Amino acid sequence: MSNLHLVFGGRVADPRTLDFNDLSTIDIVGIYPDRGSAVVAWRGAAQRTVDDAEMKYVVVHLSRLLQPGAATA
Repeated sequence: MSNLHLVFGGRVADPRTLDFNDLSTIDIVGIYPDRGSAVVAWRGAAQRTVDDAEMKYVVVHLSRLLQPGAATA
């Protein structure tokens, strides 16, 4: 399986958590083949909203979700 990573974000109730306010407004930035390209995309999305403390973007390692027992890089 590929080393896929998902980058998404949205408005959160508390910037210290991942409690998104409205899941229907989540911004799906994209799915990337490796962590490096996902981090570049995450950084770009986060920089666009840097002045909005309620906006949060994250990188999720999809391979770990799809195969939780498998060792991944």
